[in-house]
Amino acid sequence: MEKMEVEKNVAQNSKSDFQTQLEESLKNINVPEAGQMVEGIVVQITEDYVYVDIGDKSEGLIPVKEFAEGLPVEGDTVRALLIGHDKNGPVLSKKKADSKRFLKEIQQAAKDKTPVNGTIVKLVKSGYEVNLGIDKPAFLPISQADSEKIEKPESLIGVKSKFYIERLYSDGKVNPVVNRRKYLEEEINTKRDAFFNSIQLGDNVKGTVKSFTSFGAFIDLGGFDGLLHINDMSWGHVARPKDFVKKGQEIELKVIRLDPAEKRINLSLKHFSEDPWIHFDDKYNVNKVVKGKVTKLTKFGAFVELEEGIEGLVHISEFSWTKKINEPGDMVSVGQEVEAVILGYDVQAGRVSLGFKQVTANPWDSISEKYAEGTKVSGKVVKLTNAGAFVELEEGIDGFLHGEDISWLKKVKHPGSELSVDQEVEAVVLECNPEAHKIKIGIKQLTPDPWKEFAAEYKPGSTLEGEITSITEFGVFVKAPNGIEGLVNKFNLSENKEETYEDAVAKYKVGDKINVFVVDVNAAKEKVAFSVKEFKKKQAMDEISHYMSSSANDDDGAFTLADMINSKKQ
Repeated sequence: MEKMEVEKNVAQNSKSDFQTQLEESLKNINVPEAGQMVEGIVVQITEDYVYVDIGDKSEGLIPVKEFAEGLPVEGDTVRALLIGHDKNGPVLSKKKADSKRFLKEIQQAAKDKTPVNGTIVKLVKSGYEVNLGIDKPAFLPISQADSEKIEKPESLIGVKSKFYIERLYSDGKVNPVVNRRKYLEEEINTKRDAFFNSIQLGDNVKGTVKSFTSFGAFIDLGGFDGLLHINDMSWGHVARPKDFVKKGQEIELKVIRLDPAEKRINLSLKHFSEDPWIHFDDKYNVNKVVKGKVTKLTKFGAFVELEEGIEGLVHISEFSWTKKINEPGDMVSVGQEVEAVILGYDVQAGRVSLGFKQVTANPWDSISEKYAEGTKVSGKVVKLTNAGAFVELEEGIDGFLHGEDISWLKKVKHPGSELSVDQEVEAVVLECNPEAHKIKIGIKQLTPDPWKEFAAEYKPGSTLEGEITSITEFGVFVKAPNGIEGLVNKFNLSENKEETYEDAVAKYKVGDKINVFVVDVNAAKEKVAFSVKEFKKKQAMDEISHYMSSSANDDDGAFTLADMINSKKQ
């Protein structure tokens, strides 16, 4: 009996001790408080919440929307921030826990100058907002958003990348400013340096056509660019890079230039085939007539492709023997098939000089026979200048008609007063100069020179009756019967020395008939000098001679020289 009571007491005492120990243990459990970071095991996932066992009386709830990177699975360990407790149990936030954790990482990254992960979420004034995983979005200036000019700012929305922290705090608050450009440039330099260290001239590489310029295409070689120059796309003529390669196209190229100092990489497509200039001498020579296609026109000439990779230049001076070509497009057009003659070439420089006009004979070689001096010609006025007119004698051959050679008698100040474009005229060749490619013609030479005729008929000392054509301050112009016009100088208008020129000229008007004395004739210079004063003197002398002759034959004559002089004084 005693033994049973003892055992019963022992059992009761043991049970009492266990309960006491359990209560003590429960008292000693460190129950998480609001604001603490906790870890728990995912025990259930519903449409709205993820249930996490953190060792509390009940599971904590985390909203599903806080798992931006993807939902966990049951059994996963989750780190969260305990916000507090409500009737359902612990209230947890993974987002706030991540924010605190990321903030610590960002603080350390700013200190260590290392990049952090982030996502560009939206456009703002002068830049972007970037989500770094913390409560405060970072500002990314648009100038620091990319390593290249941004054509479409909205294209960066949603881009995940690494960023350098330029500034973390402002006025004591978290207000991050980040830089993506710096990170991208470092990545580009790293990849480019690796390229320079592993690639040699002549190696083949693959790349993607990224963008175009007027001089070629930029090729993305894996984060950095190489240049495919337009001249390295083909041995033949490439007018536009876009016609030869397409944007986004992946192509294989040959490395033809590496310049680590300048960070330049030149690539080529044409070097996969043989240079056609190697065999130029076997196929071509100077003076050979060749066929080709016009590929390009410039102000100074036309480029003609003889075959793929071999292109020659026809200078504008080699277009025609006779025509003056102002624009190459006036004679040929791009794509036109033409014939030309090889004038010269330089294989090392890859140059060929061609001529169009050499395909036909030079008409100037025989022009002197056709247009000898004195030959009568006819043609159409094609151009008027201040000095004269160009008359087309045949296609490409013009004769120049100087204004002085239009009329013997008219003083032509401008050829346009006598001629018009497209007017048909007859003329005579005055001079033919094949070396200078010049022919001089004249219209007035079709008729005899009236100045020579005048000089033959009216010697100095002779007299004539003319017509006053104009009165000037220096004299009076008088037209002779055959149209020749001469000048009566103001000093030769009156025989009375006391009479002024103004008084003397007042006696005349344009259209009056007047007798003049021929003082001088210069047919070469087309000048004649007349004198009224000398005419009067001659007239007086003739009268004296007449009366002297009469008195000698008339012994009874009472009228003497003295009488004649006295009669003139009365």
